[in-house]
Amino acid sequence: MNQITLFDTLENKKKKFEPADPDHVKIYVCGPTTYDDAHIGHARPCIVYDVLVRYLRSIGRQVTYVRNVTDIDDKIIQRANENQEEPEALAARMFESYSTDMTRLWNLSPDHQPKVSEHFDEIRALIQKLIDRGNAYAADGDVYFHVPSHADYGKLSHRKLDDMEVGASERLDAATTRRKKHPYDFALWKGAKEGEPSWESPWGPGRPGWHIECSAMSMKYLGETFDLHGGGLDLVFPHHENEIAQSECATGQCYCRHWMHNGFVQINKEKMSKSLGNFFRLREAFDKNEPEAVRYSLLTVHYRSPFNLEMDLDEEGALLAFPQFRDAEARLEYLYNTKLRYGAIGAKKIKDRDDEVPQEIEAFTERVHTALADDLNTAQAIGHLSLCLKAVNELCDATQGKKGSMSRRSYEEIGKVLQSVEQVLGLGCDDPAAFLDRVRDRRAKERGVEIEWVESCLARRAEARAAKDFAAADAVRDELAARGVEMLDTPQGTSWRLSVQAAV
Repeated sequence: MNQITLFDTLENKKKKFEPADPDHVKIYVCGPTTYDDAHIGHARPCIVYDVLVRYLRSIGRQVTYVRNVTDIDDKIIQRANENQEEPEALAARMFESYSTDMTRLWNLSPDHQPKVSEHFDEIRALIQKLIDRGNAYAADGDVYFHVPSHADYGKLSHRKLDDMEVGASERLDAATTRRKKHPYDFALWKGAKEGEPSWESPWGPGRPGWHIECSAMSMKYLGETFDLHGGGLDLVFPHHENEIAQSECATGQCYCRHWMHNGFVQINKEKMSKSLGNFFRLREAFDKNEPEAVRYSLLTVHYRSPFNLEMDLDEEGALLAFPQFRDAEARLEYLYNTKLRYGAIGAKKIKDRDDEVPQEIEAFTERVHTALADDLNTAQAIGHLSLCLKAVNELCDATQGKKGSMSRRSYEEIGKVLQSVEQVLGLGCDDPAAFLDRVRDRRAKERGVEIEWVESCLARRAEARAAKDFAAADAVRDELAARGVEMLDTPQGTSWRLSVQAAV
């Protein structure tokens, strides 16, 4: 079995991943704040840690995977007021939207998805523990964690508190400055404000601060110390830094053994933001390409590297296409067509003989596991997949024809490969025919090609071929080709598709 190494943000280097229990890995990942539909920045961490969980399970590890849901937050309250709806209703609706989008990306559901609104007892108890230990204090209805009480504050983000103090107080309003003992003290409990939802506590009505929720919920489901904490690079400071401080002060133990962070997402080499006009929701990408194409595209870049997404816009700024997703969709078409070709091989074509299986096929699973064991190198794994599918199609080509056949060993190894692609990478999990038909029909709609017209042309061509009028059959083929329609003649009949280039 490959030794797993992962980059650890705390130690700032790749190191051996060593769970407390080698057979049971406990993972916590920061999830969404449910005030809006998901964007690609939400998709990337979900896909990264989904592959990690899939890989660990594929090598026989039990995994408890927890991803929290922040359903009480200032952003939710503000958006709910703008929408003139209750914050609870908005949070529930956006969580449902988020869950649907993540499922469409073929992410497995976490074992637990704890919500802030369902864990007040744990949060209040942890805050009280910090007060009792002298690490936190109440002030006019708020409760703050006193940062200087944690000697190692800044160890995750590699900052020194003394260096951070300069100018810190200038970013606070006068009232907050008066309440805080130190400029970097952060809220564990926020006192109630007029017109905002609040809950009871020993310190007065209010709601939890952002950071405390993850400590409370991770401890409930994974214990005081767990194996790996994941999230986006933007969470290193202050969120994860503050998690460490409050958790280790409360327990006196190491909070987490390994810290893993994925890189930023950029749009046309700029930060994604509404003000720049390059912000989009995942569902806008799903309208242009299959959701699985988003997954495939993200896996082609190492998780620690920035992912730069290109967008094609018209002169008025309207979205035309996502070139990377379009290209990824074409590669997925190749994968699903390969699965169809493999599935169409009849029993009579499979022979008991001692042919050597191509290395790209036989060593595929081992090569993918080796890539993922080396800091979750999905880009390298995708490279192995491309070479493997090429080899599979070459075998399928040799199997076609009256005298063509495939060795049983090769046939079985291909089956293992396709199963591994699904289980470990989360690719190729859809029904092949359904996937290919959706892509074809969407492209047809985009180009104004009526499906009924194509079907009628295919019927005319079939009649011409049956009458041995091959000139008429070729004329129909040319007529279809002029509209970008490619015909595929197989032993099972004739199907059709629209080329990627024609769909652009």
